[in-house]
Amino acid sequence: MKQHYSRIFWSFAIAVTLLAAVAPAQENAKAQAIDKLMQVYHEYGLFNGSVLVAEKGEVVFKKGYGMANMEWQIANTPDTRFRLGSITKQFTSMVIMQLVEQGKIRLDAPLSTYLPDYRRDIGGKATIHQLLNHTSGIPSYTGFPGFFAKHARDPYTPDDFIKKYCSNDLEFAPGSEFKYNNSGYFILGAVIEHVTGKAYADVVRGRRDEYRR
Repeated sequence: MKQHYSRIFWSFAIAVTLLAAVAPAQENAKAQAIDKLMQVYHEYGLFNGSVLVAEKGEVVFKKGYGMANMEWQIANTPDTRFRLGSITKQFTSMVIMQLVEQGKIRLDAPLSTYLPDYRRDIGGKATIHQLLNHTSGIPSYTGFPGFFAKHARDPYTPDDFIKKYCSNDLEFAPGSEFKYNNSGYFILGAVIEHVTGKAYADVVRGRRDEYRR
């Protein structure tokens, strides 16, 4: 009888050992496949950045490709921080709609309602809704010649930036056309700050914490 239980125990121990050996091997194969794919994209100039792949809450693969800063030859790593860019638009639009739901903003209200210092000839025409759907007619600051090369790194307060780069003459009558617009969403960020009395990042972070609770 003891020999019988002994054989069962050792069979079970061997099975567990084999499973433990197979699982890392499978994960390693996934990591190698992902790395091989991303290397191809990088070699063809189609990807420069960092990759993190998770499965069921566990990190399967993480690695950086190419340069985070080509001027200073700083390589991308799994811990490299990137500018979010237009990904912030979804957070901006969500906060605006939450403020609408709370009765603090009206979609049909003109911009000047919330930014009284904005030039009235435009702020009295373009609405919050038009800023949200890229139909305000306000020129996008990213379309200005030489903006990224000469001005993008200059420090400005939000209000000063709007006055300098987001207050030019309309390209078309508000609501008459669609044109993707970064100025509109920068302005909406300032609207959020003026309505809430808080910095944009603090507003987004606070609403994230509320959601988690």
